[in-house]
Amino acid sequence: MRNSYFDGGVGGYIGTAILAWAVTAFTFGICAPWGICMRYNWQIKHTVIEGRRLAFDGTAVQLFGNWIKWLLLTIVTLGIYGFWVNIKVEQWKTKHTYFVD
Repeated sequence: MRNSYFDGGVGGYIGTAILAWAVTAFTFGICAPWGICMRYNWQIKHTVIEGRRLAFDGTAVQLFGNWIKWLLLTIVTLGIYGFWVNIKVEQWKTKHTYFVD
């Protein structure tokens, strides 16, 4: 059986979290997709499952297009679609996550 582990460190985590927060906060949430991609990319590139490293190929530009669509659907449905946005983000992240080898 091969090992699964996470090899990220606290320094990288804090740096990435601060940068992602700053990008999101200073753009009043408009660039939230960039922050989401930064944090998720950091997490995935430090994850190994059964001896196979994970990688993430999603881009903030791809997520931004969906983000606008989901925002509009949330507005049109008076906030109801907002319950599905987290699920949609997780589905998008999973779609762009793969094994390196």
